[in-house]
Amino acid sequence: MTALAEEAAPVVVDEPVSEPASDPDEVLWQAWKAVDLPEGYRAEIIEGAIEVSPTGRRRHTVLIGRLRRALDTHLAGSGYAAHHDGDVIHRQKAWVPDLFVAPLDLDGIPDEDGLGVDAAGVKVIVEVASPGHRNLQRDRVRKGREYARAGIPVYVVVDDFDDDGAVLVLTSPDRKKGRYADEHRVPYGTDAVIPEGPVKGFAIGKEVVAS
Repeated sequence: MTALAEEAAPVVVDEPVSEPASDPDEVLWQAWKAVDLPEGYRAEIIEGAIEVSPTGRRRHTVLIGRLRRALDTHLAGSGYAAHHDGDVIHRQKAWVPDLFVAPLDLDGIPDEDGLGVDAAGVKVIVEVASPGHRNLQRDRVRKGREYARAGIPVYVVVDDFDDDGAVLVLTSPDRKKGRYADEHRVPYGTDAVIPEGPVKGFAIGKEVVAS
């Protein structure tokens, strides 16, 4: 790839017209595995496209760091941990969440190709929303649908760009409809509490989201 935009850019891989039709998911999967990006960028398969995005600005990094430290404290002794910069795989879809909660030893939940971790072993995903319309749609909407289809039990979006800031906690994934049945939006300044799973009772409060 010779040009990378500040916002995530979808790359749609079309099937060759001169060859027999291939499974589009397989075409994307092979293309994703062949992607070679410079440091500071990530490639994901989201709803039928390969999307390339930068890893985030300073504020993005600050929020992820605070969340990970707080999650690890909450999870101490539970057998689970907060992880980042790893590929979460589900049926030839690949995502790189800002944070995900899974067993402390990720070797216990490999995907079939050994490229990342199986989404079935992931209990919580956290995304910190990035600026720009396309990025916000990706984090708020399209990734939410993908995570619901994969059955991720809890999806959290920490969003500086929702009015004065808000945390969205989504639970009860409906795999067939690709949506979460329960959605709670909590404005910054009020604790957003995770209601279930290994991080049950974990609160995202003003000490995490403060500028």
